[in-house]
Amino acid sequence: MIKKQIPNTITLLNLVCGCLAIISTFHKTFELTALLVIIAAVLDFFDGFAARLLKVHSEMGKQLDSLADMVTFGVVPGFVMYQLIIFAIGSGEAFMGPNEPVWYLAYIAMLIPVFSAYRLAKFNIDTRQSDSFIGLPTPANALLICFLPMFMTNEGNVVADLLLKPYVLIVICVVVSYLMIAELPLIALKFKQFSIVGNEWRYAILLLSFLLLLILKQLAVPLIIILYVILSVLQNSLSKTKTPAH
Repeated sequence: MIKKQIPNTITLLNLVCGCLAIISTFHKTFELTALLVIIAAVLDFFDGFAARLLKVHSEMGKQLDSLADMVTFGVVPGFVMYQLIIFAIGSGEAFMGPNEPVWYLAYIAMLIPVFSAYRLAKFNIDTRQSDSFIGLPTPANALLICFLPMFMTNEGNVVADLLLKPYVLIVICVVVSYLMIAELPLIALKFKQFSIVGNEWRYAILLLSFLLLLILKQLAVPLIIILYVILSVLQNSLSKTKTPAH
């Protein structure tokens, strides 16, 4: 039936966006890369939504989704981070000085695709992640990394100055790689019903995200991902304190 292929087609469009994002990263057109990753993230949401709506879940669709996500949300941010580290080293902030740049440090960016692959494989076999995520989802990580270049174009501010230091980018790379596989419960933005009761934290994330986007525009995206992690940790901590001891 044709309707069985609708979610798969949406997933494959996600993959196409990922491939185009890789090309744009090679050309250093990072705004286009970020736009393609956003489109892919929307498609990633709607392929699952379409599958549920049409009641056509399949193992084929599940495998396609992971493969597409690996390219778009694993390989793409790895290449973006590689380009950023190369740029930062070339700016004269290399560990061994501008006369002896340590270009090989940029290969640390390949941690992101490696840990993304592990994260996606772990997600596929983890039955705990229906109502919440365990570890930073790959789309969230990809958005965080792919929007960092927007800060670097605004020279003269504190964030741009920090991102022009290779060791700061390397620390970011290591931290997000760890967060993807960490046993860290995060809020899943999946609404089973839309009443405020039971969705307080989800609505808080959406409201704050909207306000940040309104004020900071594209610069808000990395901040939204960081806010998402912080609020998830806070929600998890508060829920533990409310749980009666046995």
